Amino acid sequence: MVVEMESRKRVGYHVERDVMDEIVVDSVADKLDVTTSVKDKLKESMRCSGPQVKSCFLSCIPLLAWLPRYPFKENAFGDLVSGISVGIMHLPQGMAYALLAAVPPVFGLYSSFYPILIYFIFGTSKHISVGTYAVMSVMIGSVTERLAPDSDFTLWNNISNSSEINFEARDIERVKIAAAVTFLSGIFQLLLGLVQFGFVVTYLSEPLVRAYTTAAAIHVIVSQLKYSFGISATRFSGPLSLIYTVLEVCSLLGQTNIGTLVVSIVTIVCLIIAKELNSWLARKLPVPVPVELIAIIIATVLSWQFDFKTEYKVEVVGSIPSGLQPPKLPAFSMMGSMIGDAFALAVVGYGIAISLGRIFALKYGYKVDSNQELVALGLSNSIGGVFQCFAISCSMSRTMVQISTGGKTQVAGALSAIVMLVILLWIGSLFEDLPKLVWLVTFVLTLLLNPDLGLAASIAFSMLTVIFRTQLPKYSLLGQVPGTDIYRPVEDYNQVTQIPGIVIFRSSATLYFANAEMYTDHLYEKSGVDVTKLLNHKKKLEAKRLRQEKKEAKKKAKETVEVSELTGNGQQSGKDVVVVVAGPQLDPSLDPSLPKAIILDLSPVNFLDTVGVKTLRNIIKDYGDAGVKVFLSGCQSCVIENLETGDFFSEKITKAVIFSTVHDAVLHCQEEDTKKLKNGTHF
Repeated sequence: MVVEMESRKRVGYHVERDVMDEIVVDSVADKLDVTTSVKDKLKESMRCSGPQVKSCFLSCIPLLAWLPRYPFKENAFGDLVSGISVGIMHLPQGMAYALLAAVPPVFGLYSSFYPILIYFIFGTSKHISVGTYAVMSVMIGSVTERLAPDSDFTLWNNISNSSEINFEARDIERVKIAAAVTFLSGIFQLLLGLVQFGFVVTYLSEPLVRAYTTAAAIHVIVSQLKYSFGISATRFSGPLSLIYTVLEVCSLLGQTNIGTLVVSIVTIVCLIIAKELNSWLARKLPVPVPVELIAIIIATVLSWQFDFKTEYKVEVVGSIPSGLQPPKLPAFSMMGSMIGDAFALAVVGYGIAISLGRIFALKYGYKVDSNQELVALGLSNSIGGVFQCFAISCSMSRTMVQISTGGKTQVAGALSAIVMLVILLWIGSLFEDLPKLVWLVTFVLTLLLNPDLGLAASIAFSMLTVIFRTQLPKYSLLGQVPGTDIYRPVEDYNQVTQIPGIVIFRSSATLYFANAEMYTDHLYEKSGVDVTKLLNHKKKLEAKRLRQEKKEAKKKAKETVEVSELTGNGQQSGKDVVVVVAGPQLDPSLDPSLPKAIILDLSPVNFLDTVGVKTLRNIIKDYGDAGVKVFLSGCQSCVIENLETGDFFSEKITKAVIFSTVHDAVLHCQEEDTKKLKNGTHF
């Protein structure tokens, strides 16, 4: 690095020009004065052609676009194994999350079937596992218990001279409430998708999602303490509900059901040990051991054999009817009292699903359509509500299992739904003696994310910070004003020219979590290089090259044996026989359509958050892997400090990539290109 810096000190340039103010620059560069009227914008947006109609139709029903091109040989086996594995997970999670939603367990199984099939048709994420989700269930449970409390179903028993709860009537009412709020949340998601509300994902920054999901996990655990101890505690809602719940549980510890507590402790210990063994054996096993399923089977058998319900007063799942529910319109009369809850469910469910979807889409080189995801989830919930399901989202635990077991497309999700169909039709009744607590522990060990007011407040705060910090940015490619070291947007001037082989990119706003993804997308668009597709293509070529080399190596070994036989069982006949087999090699030269370097003008950037730093680091790495160098210019001192504190620099990325001005970076690129050409290589 020191040698490089010393060599730069010897590089200079000399520019002779008049002092120019902005008026002179506009005159010399011949600035364009082009404005588009509202009428022209509307006319352009209303244009429609055959290809546009087809594209719109396929974007609305993504299944028709990708299924005909499904690579059966490559993906079928992985999707099959993954679908079965995830389907097995749906069983314990569906029943556990039904408990959280305060509805009978079979409705959790319904919610793990109908919505998944709908998402299979309309969803755009290949890897996320949609279905029942812990925090969504807790939110629904707060609605069902608020609108149908136990007190509304208390009856006086003259024989026992005490009050009793009519559980059958209560559960029927709660199922109606859960279905209604689910249907309404789906309608909200559909409407938000149709009005292109997907932009809200911009405000779900990585730190926000992580902090929120951690806090939500604590909420979920605390809300389930009463089931661990077998006590009847009041469910609180609203601000400080977590504190009230903890105090309530502590005050009732004297009423702990010992049988339930023992089942809790034994199940927790066994599952933790099994989970650790599963992790330890992960590399040796083709698929993870279905620990949750094994726990359910053992607990069910023990509960049935030793009659936990009668002997130890341990609550069990109870009746699980076989078959499917016929469609039934939701109770529209109830919806007026749950509008706020439904909207919260719509935003929370979408926020989690799209966050995880984007993470895995970036990792595996494709894109998810944020607006289509809203439509897919909206249809899943609204149609699911008609079949008496409760609201669904994406589960991190199931998604990780789906990926780790080889799932590559939405087909894995459809197969998991088929597994659930088999359970609903023939197997479900076998788990009637399962202790509820096992539901809870299975859920806790696979838990993850979120409640409603916290997310709404976080998004609102994030949006306020965006409003005060930035406006809608303008993304531009810069060109050189002839005869100067001044660079201006090429679309704004007639006489500004781009430097051959060099892309100079600038955003008019600062770079942080709210526009980091847009920054990357516009860079791909402006540079004409979609790095994701390029790297995927490069990986495929590399895999093909390795296969060819392996094939040629086998061929060479075979020819060596033949030569050995010709010369008398390996003895030389006086002359050395040399067989050289040259395998096909990839052309190491870069695609001439690619730029040789990209310069990011960061002069408008006045701060970088952790997401912005990570974005720049990924841009340099990804373009570098594609053979394109990236340099930064115009960095203010505070931005360099952000880069230093954000772990931007490493052995591969040093301060040698940063230049004071765009022109310095351009001259460096041209000098490097000249050196490379002299040596007969590319930049």
